Amino acid sequence: MAAGNRKSIREFVAALVMGAAAYAFVMSPVVAYAQDNNNNGGAGAATSPVKVKVPEGSKLILSSNELVYNKDTQIVTASGAVQINYGGYKMVAQKVEYNQKSGRMTAIGNVELISPDGNRMYGDKMDVTDSFSDGFVNALRIEMPDNTRMAAEKGERVGGNQLILTKGVYTACLPCSEQGRAPLWQVKAQRVVQNGVTHTVRLEHARFELFGQPIAYVPWIEVPDNTVKRKSGFLFPSMSISENLGFGLKVPYYYVISPSMDATISATGYTSQGLLLEGEFRQRFENGTHILRVAGINQMSPDQFTANTSDAEHKTRGVIASKADFKINPRWTFGWDVMAQSDNNFSRTYGLQGLSQSTHTNDIYLTGLGKRNYFDMRAFYYDIQDADNNSTAEKQQAVVYPSLDYHYVDPNSVYGGELSATMNFTHLSRDKASTLDNVASLGDASLNDRFLGLSGSYTRLTTELQWQRTFTTDQGLVLTPLAAARGDVFGLDMDPPNGDYSGNYDTSDYATRGMVTAGLEAKYPFLITTSNSTHVFEPIAQVYVRPDEQLAGRLPNEDAQSFVFDATNLFDRDKFSGFDRVEGGTRANVGWRYTGSFDSGYKLQHIFGQSYQLAGRNSFATDDLVGAGSDSGLETTRSDYVTMFGLTTPQGISLSQSYRFDEKDFAFRRGDTQVGYANDAFQTSVTYTHIAAQPQYGFTSDQDEIQTRAQIKFKNYWSVFGTVSYDLNDSEITRQGIGLSYEDECTIFSVSFLDKKDSTNQSGSDWSIGARITFRTLGDVNLGNVQDATF
Repeated sequence: MAAGNRKSIREFVAALVMGAAAYAFVMSPVVAYAQDNNNNGGAGAATSPVKVKVPEGSKLILSSNELVYNKDTQIVTASGAVQINYGGYKMVAQKVEYNQKSGRMTAIGNVELISPDGNRMYGDKMDVTDSFSDGFVNALRIEMPDNTRMAAEKGERVGGNQLILTKGVYTACLPCSEQGRAPLWQVKAQRVVQNGVTHTVRLEHARFELFGQPIAYVPWIEVPDNTVKRKSGFLFPSMSISENLGFGLKVPYYYVISPSMDATISATGYTSQGLLLEGEFRQRFENGTHILRVAGINQMSPDQFTANTSDAEHKTRGVIASKADFKINPRWTFGWDVMAQSDNNFSRTYGLQGLSQSTHTNDIYLTGLGKRNYFDMRAFYYDIQDADNNSTAEKQQAVVYPSLDYHYVDPNSVYGGELSATMNFTHLSRDKASTLDNVASLGDASLNDRFLGLSGSYTRLTTELQWQRTFTTDQGLVLTPLAAARGDVFGLDMDPPNGDYSGNYDTSDYATRGMVTAGLEAKYPFLITTSNSTHVFEPIAQVYVRPDEQLAGRLPNEDAQSFVFDATNLFDRDKFSGFDRVEGGTRANVGWRYTGSFDSGYKLQHIFGQSYQLAGRNSFATDDLVGAGSDSGLETTRSDYVTMFGLTTPQGISLSQSYRFDEKDFAFRRGDTQVGYANDAFQTSVTYTHIAAQPQYGFTSDQDEIQTRAQIKFKNYWSVFGTVSYDLNDSEITRQGIGLSYEDECTIFSVSFLDKKDSTNQSGSDWSIGARITFRTLGDVNLGNVQDATF
């Protein structure tokens, strides 16, 4: 073996590695637009070149079977299992040559280059000048850390800022195990040109292939590389199909205004209703963000909708919405979410993302969060989206300005216990009273009307102090005494109920109310262990002594209307859901909690109990304007029995039950039962819901419904899913859907059909078809919405 001029050899090796590393910088172009998950980003690159920089002082390690320097030709050759490590770069080849005269370096035979960022580049031959500006690679193959791949017959770098790939192929799919079989999808182009100055990638004569077959062709397309975070351009289109809108094609365009501002403009053409235009403007500040949205359409065929609905009666329709969130400091935040539209159902009918809820809550808020306290103030306006052309339901909703909540826990011990304070202030008004006329009679007693809201204005200030302390005896008994004092001040300027109401409504302008409570909770948890299980059984008894609720049934009830008595609130001191009602009289809650855990993986949970009105007036038996507490199971001296049971098994079976049984004959009053099973190939759940007749609320017969969902996976990547809801009393299907999906490492595809009964006509369509196909690193193509029918 001949050797000489070691300095030239070292220069050769260093130049070789740097030249090869330069290719890692330029050989990761993308082939399509990409959009982020929040639809706030623009056209972007799916893969990224990384600028090469070898740290100073890096040591070079060269290993080969033979190293030869020819003085006559001035060629240095390293051959036989050549390995080079330099500055985090690793290179392997069968042979490496460096020509000092031409300055050309060549790596030959199964060449592999690994860059510090994890990119792997393969080639049969890599040829690079020692100026690192020009060169080419034959039979190029690049593997990126995100499992994307690029291949080309030849790669050539020109002028130090441009890379040209000939016959390039890009995919995010794993190589097929079957020899010669194409990946699920790939993009081929005759030429791929990456410009390091403009940071763009141009694909010439590109075609998209699915299962090896071309399905789309573009003469040329230019996209940004990943060094560009945002760039104006068209995004992936989406499609939809619905009953009254027809087929829709949505084409969005993303526009970069400045480093802190951008916008997306979309045009959606519907075969039945015409062109819908949408615009979304986004701006980022140092301490928050603001989003402004507008949309509008001039409907071609309003008569496609049900007659006399807001969808049918309005030809020109539109919406404007604004949403902002700002962080004033680490503890305080401020923001708003408001929407105004031409009619009460536009956003829901056209499924505008983020604006299509059946009830859109417009609010403005200020929130503060401390270590032991919080403050929240916000104003509300409820936008009810339904097809009622008179917008009656929306006019019956209250405008809240504002509602204020404050809670504070004293960091210091007070008589060995914890002292806390709660405050709520609410001011609201309503233009139109919300009244539900009685629809049935119960025996000889005629039922009252229900007044969900009176017209006029209403103000309430509530403050409450609570102290509690926990003692544990030597025998393990846990005792928690409690004391609370509460006061309410009301400002009343509401029209009195003018229908069938038996209560004595307070017509004064002001009212006050107070409540004091003394309570004691006793728990005696004990642990039982066996060789393969652990069981915790905890009997609980509570007693709360307090006077009768003042002005019960004589005041409006705005925030304590929703009430369901079950095991979750059995041990609550005040079971009402809001501040407008307060429990009065002496009450005891008795029951137990149980938790079991087995080494085999089985787990059990159980709660059972009952509540007793020991003295004083029962607040749940006292009618108010909305009938809160009626048929709740608490209106009797002895409440109904409530229980909850849960089971999970290592086989994937789960069971959860929540029941309420009549306190006299144990009749089934209300409950839910859910049974589920899940493994790698099959998932399903069945839910049965029963609610006994509640004439006071307008339900004269029992309500029974079964809901089912299932998903079956087959052939590795394929699955079929569906859902059915069935009304047992009316013997009809209220909701049904079915779909098919495919998901692997590079592609997600779903298609579904959903049909649901909509007796209130709150949506533009009763049925819809949805489909979605996602190509990893490229983007999504959507047709409607497939989420409603899936798990």
